[in-house]
Amino acid sequence: MSKSVVRTSKFRHVFGNASKQDNCYDGLRVTKNANDSQFCAVNTKFLAVVCEAGGGGAFSVIPLAKTGRTDVNAPRITGHKGPVMDIAWNPFNENMIASCADDCMVKCWIIPDGGLCENMTESAVDMAGHQRRLGSLLWHPTANNILASAGFDYLIILWNVGTGAQVSRIECHTDTIYNIAFNFDGSQLATSSKDKKIRIINPRDGTVVKEGQGHAGTKACRVIYTSENRLFTTGFSKMSERQYAIWDTSDLTKALKMEMIDTASGVLFPFFDFNTNMVYLAGKGDGNIRYYELVDDRPYCFYLDEYKSNAPQRGLGPLPKRAVDVPRCEVMRLFKLHQKGLVEPISFKVPRKSELFQEDLFPPCLGDQPSLTADEWIGGADKPPLFISLKDGFVPSEKPSFVAPEKKANEEEQVPRGEKELLKAYHELKAEVKRLEEKLASANIKIRQLSH
Repeated sequence: MSKSVVRTSKFRHVFGNASKQDNCYDGLRVTKNANDSQFCAVNTKFLAVVCEAGGGGAFSVIPLAKTGRTDVNAPRITGHKGPVMDIAWNPFNENMIASCADDCMVKCWIIPDGGLCENMTESAVDMAGHQRRLGSLLWHPTANNILASAGFDYLIILWNVGTGAQVSRIECHTDTIYNIAFNFDGSQLATSSKDKKIRIINPRDGTVVKEGQGHAGTKACRVIYTSENRLFTTGFSKMSERQYAIWDTSDLTKALKMEMIDTASGVLFPFFDFNTNMVYLAGKGDGNIRYYELVDDRPYCFYLDEYKSNAPQRGLGPLPKRAVDVPRCEVMRLFKLHQKGLVEPISFKVPRKSELFQEDLFPPCLGDQPSLTADEWIGGADKPPLFISLKDGFVPSEKPSFVAPEKKANEEEQVPRGEKELLKAYHELKAEVKRLEEKLASANIKIRQLSH
């Protein structure tokens, strides 16, 4: 008599639970931008949401403890001249957030501990280098103040935020870059692109280490690292079926596993938790969030369950692992952005009866201290990230105040960037040339009259 074998896993019974209305954030004017970005970023202190704004770009920053309805006139960050495309918190400075926008600028902002008291228009650091609008931002996982930006000019630029200077320019792409992802020590950068290729790049010199054909569909593909030798991607087949795939970083010619998920049209965003080896898949416009457990050997990925909801998500922001509710065995918290202006925290927990610290659920996680300075990383050093234990709770470390670099002269800041600004400058110069030609013709007539 055969016995059915059930795979043992401590995450088989993970369940998602939405927060009550009192613990949500409401009244936000969420952006209507169609860019494939999350428009939502969270750290241990603040929640940031990209907002709709007339005549420029703006985003709101709310202290996590300040739940409930947000005042319609609440202060926002309004320093961009075009719609904000992406935002990202500095993992080693809880008060610094980076933003990029349609105006081709990357800006970094310092948020006061209590939140904003008035509209913030002056950024701490301005970084100009892209010639078309930007699509995504990503902080380096181990080096302090190193930021990567990807634009629609097919260019990736790495910045030293401490000086505002470019560290390197990656120019190997020939089509739109969908997203970028560092490995765990930041020595490699994986990218997905509209040309359907997955690339692994040396971020210091821009050389392509590995390259392979990704998902066959024409819609957006996403890529993340799940270990030093594994990539996880989401994309579409030729028949527009949503898929996920697992790749060995040493050989991108063929996926280790590629599986069809469904036939929905929204782009799937993966969120990976390396402490539990779980990946969460959330599609734009979907109401559900699927989660899987990854293993080293075949079949590499096991479906666990899904969180279901009738409300579609506009975007999601993962809370850093060091801020989860350890006594309640919370292994992940995602902040779900609704189109109508609500941000709803969704908690994923492992059911346990004991209230003691669960070491198997909470191994050491990423801390809030960098393992390298920016100059050390630029000089060629690589170090693994620093870890902390959550047994006694997370205590933020003391950090020196950020000293902003001197900004460039106004004349340099006013150089037109992007298609709209260049076209406007062209027409202004054309009108100026016409005015000067008319003035010159009038002067020539007067000269001829005086000579007679």
